[in-house]
Amino acid sequence: MIPADTFPKFRSAMPFWMTLLNVPLAVTGTILGGIWVLLLPVYGFVLITLLDGLAGLNEENADPETAEADLFWYRAITLVWVPVQFVTLFWMIWYVADHRHLGVLEILGLTYGFGVMTGAAGIVYAHELLHQKNNLERWLGDLLLSMVLYSHFRSEHLLVHHLHVGTTRDAVTARYNEGFFRFFPRVLMECPRSAWRAEVAMLKRRGASALDRRNPFWRYAFLQLGMLVVALVLGGWYGLMLFLLQAFFAVWMLELTNYVEHYGLTRKYLGNGKYEHVKPHHSWNAAHKVSNWMLINLQRHSDHHYKPDRRFPLLQNYGADEAPQLPYGYPLMATIAMVPPLWRRMMNPKVRKWRAMYYPEITDWKPYKKGQHPEPAG
Repeated sequence: MIPADTFPKFRSAMPFWMTLLNVPLAVTGTILGGIWVLLLPVYGFVLITLLDGLAGLNEENADPETAEADLFWYRAITLVWVPVQFVTLFWMIWYVADHRHLGVLEILGLTYGFGVMTGAAGIVYAHELLHQKNNLERWLGDLLLSMVLYSHFRSEHLLVHHLHVGTTRDAVTARYNEGFFRFFPRVLMECPRSAWRAEVAMLKRRGASALDRRNPFWRYAFLQLGMLVVALVLGGWYGLMLFLLQAFFAVWMLELTNYVEHYGLTRKYLGNGKYEHVKPHHSWNAAHKVSNWMLINLQRHSDHHYKPDRRFPLLQNYGADEAPQLPYGYPLMATIAMVPPLWRRMMNPKVRKWRAMYYPEITDWKPYKKGQHPEPAG
């Protein structure tokens, strides 16, 4: 018999399952082509933003001591999504490669839409999974990352970003006045190297070489090669092209999100290679209800940095007196970030206000803007 309190828990978790609506939209766009290929990005950016405006903010907090058993239906969507994304993605590759019914613009629109799905949903879910302690969830996170050829994100995020956010060592902390189109190629070059160095340094501390079998880059390479082979078998070179296009757009979505999350927010340099501890005001937050459903509370980003292994339904909201707030949810902010002059006009005054609020004693911000301080010691 199902316990009586199961159904209220199921209902409360259901809004976070809205990611599954991507699947019928993806199938419709794949089969019909034409303007229907835009269903996924319209859902992910336009509809979610409109619903944010209607639904408003959610500033309520769950009890952070909630038992793991009570989170079953929240955790379930992150587990279910892995096979769902795999089947949907590779079905699309097989179908389009087999039918050859789409023109160039339709292919670009469709793979962009799939990149929105595998990036704004798949990588966000991977992010949640890789932060957990059990091997099953971490492996599922690795599978999602391998579907977009960005497996090193696990190492970079856990070993670099969370330790060094807001400092010169963290590539994905966007600098003040740095446009997204400068930020994107920079992180594509710096993050894989940074992730590799972090893993090699960890192995060295254990007395092992860079090529030791415990280096997760072996696993990353195996999983990514496997995904490439599946795409090639199902769709030939045409299918491989489709796979690579969606992977590129997925990474684009991820790095847009990274750009928004910490733009211009730096930790105070204390001298001798030391920086202040990470605090809530080192992340941009958004309490917009519907985009937080879609992004499983990723926008409660300050609390995520405070408690990285806290599961998403328990992440706490921070008010404007504790952490900087974005005027809109991530989907709209990411869209604005792709128009650098508009982004700077909106966000630079907010960064300057943040500086005056938290660091009135700092009079020279040039070393922070230019990343000229030494990297953190250790």
